[in-house]
Amino acid sequence: MQEITEYAYAKLNLSLDVVSRLQSGYHELCMVMQSVSLCDDVTLSMRADDKISIKTDLYFLPNNERNIAFKAAQTFFDKTGLRHGVDIDIKKRIPVCAGMGGGSADGAAVLRALNKMNGLPLSANELEELGASVGSDIPFCICGGTALAKGRGEKLTELPAIPQCKIIICKPRFSVSTPELFSRIDRFSIKLRPDTAGMLERIESRDLAGIARHMYNVFEDVLPPKPSDVAEIKRTLLNCGALGAVMTGTGSAVFGVFDDDESASAAFNQLRAQYTSVFSVLPKERIKIG
Repeated sequence: MQEITEYAYAKLNLSLDVVSRLQSGYHELCMVMQSVSLCDDVTLSMRADDKISIKTDLYFLPNNERNIAFKAAQTFFDKTGLRHGVDIDIKKRIPVCAGMGGGSADGAAVLRALNKMNGLPLSANELEELGASVGSDIPFCICGGTALAKGRGEKLTELPAIPQCKIIICKPRFSVSTPELFSRIDRFSIKLRPDTAGMLERIESRDLAGIARHMYNVFEDVLPPKPSDVAEIKRTLLNCGALGAVMTGTGSAVFGVFDDDESASAAFNQLRAQYTSVFSVLPKERIKIG
């Protein structure tokens, strides 16, 4: 029986701006996104029937059509007209409800794997378009790398890879409600916004320090006042020598960018003394389809 394991890479938001609220109720976003080496393992096995089954190693995740990986498989079969079934087994490493796109990365991995297993019927652009109908972050997670994302995240522009560096990620014990943060940002005027043009210039010139200085996330300004872990984690990262530190997505994970291993290790060790979910990762370059 054909089986394949695809790696589902986490994403970080180097910058995140909420431009406007659309008539549809969704929000127009402008984000610079980066995939990193932290990943889930997504193993697919083809079935003789046309059923889709899914399991994960986390008891609280749904093992049915409410799981985004299940939806991705169903959407792929509907799009291609292929009549197969598949068993999906997900080993989670990306923390849940962290702003790191774990579910979307799993869905994108399912689409890439099914495309490989069926002779590559869809191009990268077609997979991204298909992913957009399943989840907002899936189009980026199809190929990852470094990209400018607009709209709901489906309008992508590939960017040059950022310079190699160490990235330390820490997820505090609490999670943030994405709908709540969007509601809060609708009620408050955004006073500061990321300098996206400046960020793009620094990426083009491969200026790691400049990239880090331009990292900004508007959602940090509308976080509930308690708990204060996000600010404390950022302070620890910066005190240890991070070139810049920022929350990713709607949180609650925070990351810092380092240009030397010693400072990164010091930050990792300090945060591990206080938090369980701490990761040392590298930037990932774009995945090639086909």
